[in-house]
Amino acid sequence: MMPNQPDVHNPSRQTARQRVMAALNFTGPDRLPRDVWGGRFIAKYRPLEWQEMLERFPMDFDRAPSVLAASARASGDASAPGAYIDDWGSEWTALEIGVAGEVTRPVLQEWAELATFTPPWEMLNDRQLDIVNTFCRTSESFILGEVGPGPFERLQFLRGSEALFYDLADEPRALMQLLELVHDFYQQHVALWCRTDVDAVVIGDDWGSQTALLISPGQWRRLFRPLYAAYFAQMRAAGKRVFFHSDGYIREIMPDLIDIGVDALNSQLFCMDIEEIARHFRGRLTFWGEVDRQYVLPFGSVTEVQQAVRRLRCAFGGEYGGLLAQLSWGISDPLDNIETAFEAFA
Repeated sequence: MMPNQPDVHNPSRQTARQRVMAALNFTGPDRLPRDVWGGRFIAKYRPLEWQEMLERFPMDFDRAPSVLAASARASGDASAPGAYIDDWGSEWTALEIGVAGEVTRPVLQEWAELATFTPPWEMLNDRQLDIVNTFCRTSESFILGEVGPGPFERLQFLRGSEALFYDLADEPRALMQLLELVHDFYQQHVALWCRTDVDAVVIGDDWGSQTALLISPGQWRRLFRPLYAAYFAQMRAAGKRVFFHSDGYIREIMPDLIDIGVDALNSQLFCMDIEEIARHFRGRLTFWGEVDRQYVLPFGSVTEVQQAVRRLRCAFGGEYGGLLAQLSWGISDPLDNIETAFEAFA
């Protein structure tokens, strides 16, 4: 046993919340805490398999109901194929179940429209606080409050992705004005979560392509790092743990995320050099999964799933903390691969 480390070979039984906190604090969970994404769709469209998996592998995480009230602008069903309007007024089209689709008519197609645009302030009120807190009091799970898409993704939804990347190249004054509006809304959204009894607050933005950041690290640090730093400071002041998600290759900003207070990071580790990341960041950050969902979980063999999880365990350990047994269950991923992954994590 390592000096000053708990005897993880004979730990006492922990509750789900204690188990996750032990992983985050590097004090020895009795087993790796489990978390699965995609449950809403799997439970709806593959209910028997969903129940079978949960009976074998109970989850340690749960998500609180939204702390936001309804938007006056939203319409349609975002979980079904077809068109819908999001909370901020942009029109989307989805082509298949379980995939959000893409923005087909952004609410701010021209900068002239910014003069009359406002965020959906009606969503920020106290009506949901009691619902969230009642949910937290009745659960022994580690409860996440989800902010949802972060400021970068919100800008894409408001302007359209192509237009936003042109904006980021030019940085017009209107972009800075819009970013300030979005940031103001997000600060108030985070503040609502900080008034609840959730254990942690999650925010996410997909910053990576398959091989690199979508903007330069310098621009990211100048425009977006200060926004996240403000959100994370609010969370920490309220005693909430900070969870962050980003798809793609984000190796270059991992030190920044640690510096500004991220406790747990969900990223596509299999897009990056897992062993190099472990050499630099193991023990400084809890890795919130994840198992490769581009190839291994949907198309890989059972052996490949076992090898992928073994690679994570070898890189990040987890017996003393620092690793969460998280994966994303895609709508077509075979049950065998999901159960094999959780078996391997155990």
